[in-house]
Amino acid sequence: MRRYKKNNTAMYLMIFILVVVAIGIGYAFLNKNLKINGTSNIAKNASWDVHFEDITMITNTTNSSAPSLTEQDTIINFTANLKVPTDEYSFSANIVNDGTIDAMVSEVVKSNLTTTQEKYTEFSVTYLDGTAINKKDKLAKGTSLPIKVKVKYKDDINAIDLPTTDESLSLSVTITYMQADSSANEVKMPDFATDSWEKIISVVQSGGGSLYEVGDTKEIDMGSFGTHTLRVANTSTPDECATEGFSQTACGFVLEFADIITDTQEMNSTATNVGGWPASELYTYVQNDIYNALPSELKSGIIDTYVVSGHGPEDLANFTTTDKLYLLSTKEVWGKEGTSNVINRDTAEAETRQLDYYKAQGVTTSNYSGAKKQYNGSSNRWWLRAANSSSSYYFYGVYYDGGWSNVYAYYSNGVAPAFRIG
Repeated sequence: MRRYKKNNTAMYLMIFILVVVAIGIGYAFLNKNLKINGTSNIAKNASWDVHFEDITMITNTTNSSAPSLTEQDTIINFTANLKVPTDEYSFSANIVNDGTIDAMVSEVVKSNLTTTQEKYTEFSVTYLDGTAINKKDKLAKGTSLPIKVKVKYKDDINAIDLPTTDESLSLSVTITYMQADSSANEVKMPDFATDSWEKIISVVQSGGGSLYEVGDTKEIDMGSFGTHTLRVANTSTPDECATEGFSQTACGFVLEFADIITDTQEMNSTATNVGGWPASELYTYVQNDIYNALPSELKSGIIDTYVVSGHGPEDLANFTTTDKLYLLSTKEVWGKEGTSNVINRDTAEAETRQLDYYKAQGVTTSNYSGAKKQYNGSSNRWWLRAANSSSSYYFYGVYYDGGWSNVYAYYSNGVAPAFRIG
C-alpha cells in the first residue's frame, strides 16, 4: 500500500516481512507476508514508486501454492506447509524502483529466533546471490534488485532437538527505504568475469544463476592445456527439462568452452561410432584428462549430468550416461529450425533442446556463424557427441565456419566440452 503525506521531506518504503510458524512434532506450518508501505512528499513531476515484481519459485518441496502479489504489487502473500526435516520453500522477487527518485535502505530490523528454534528452523531474506541487505544500500531510479526469501525445516538436527509441543513462532524483517543521499552505497551484483568460483557456485546454488548473463565469459588456467575461456551457455530450465528421459545437458546453469582446448583428438582410433559417445576413446579423455585439468575451486561446483547421446546404425537405442563433462549435440547447437536434415539423423535430437546462447545468436543449420570456435586464434572444427544414425563411421562435428559436418571417428578434431554447476 502506498500513501502520500504532505510536509514530509523524505520518502520511505517499508518492507515488512512477518513469519508465523507453527511447529509441531515432525512438521511445521509457516505463513509469511511481505509488505511495503511508503510515505512521501512528492514534488510536481516527481514520483515515488517502489514495489515487487517477477516472483519466481526456487525450491518448493512442500506442494504449497506459489506466492501472490496484492495491494498494487506491494505485498507478497504465501503459505508454506513444511512437514518434515529438509522441507524448503524459497522464492525470488525483484524490488523495483519505477519512480524518479533514488532510494536507499535506512534501516534493517530482524527479529531473532531463540537458541532452541534455531536448531530446527531456518529463515532468511537476502539478495538473490546470498549477500546481506544492508543499511545505505542504494536502489537507483529505474533499476531493480533481486531478493530471496527462504524458510526451511532443517535436516541437520537431532531427534532430541525437535519440539515436543506445538508452538507458534513470529519472525519479521523490516527493511525501510528512504530517499537516497550522497552516503548511499552501490550494491554490487554478481559479475561472471571477476567473481571467484566460490562466489559463482554460491550464487548458482542459491538460485541466482540468472544474475549472470548468457554469453558472459571468464578465463581459466588449465595448466599444460594453457589458458582458455568459459562461457555461460544456459541459465534457463523450461518445463521440457522435467520430461522423463530428457537430457539435462541444456537445462539449468551450463558452462561451455568458448574456445577449443585441443585440436588433435580423435573420437576413436578407428572409423567407428559403435557404442556411441560413451564407448569412445574421447569420452575417457574428456572425463579424465580435461576434467582433472580444471581448477579445483571450479570442480567443487560441477554436478553430475544426465546425458542422452544418439546412436549409429549398428546400435539399437540412444545411450544414457551420468557425466561431469560432456560434448554438445546437434540440436543443442543448431536447434530444430534448420533447413538441413542433419538434426533428424541425430537420434537423440528429441531428447534435448537448444542452449540459450545459440538460440540467442539465432544459430540454425542455415545460419551458423555463431557456432564458430577458435583454437590458438584460428577457427577450427570441434566434436559433438552425436553419432550419425545412417553410417557407422561418423560422428557429427562443427565445421570451421560453424556449419555441421560428418567427421570420421579417427580424424583429429577440436574438443570444447560443457558442464553444469549446481
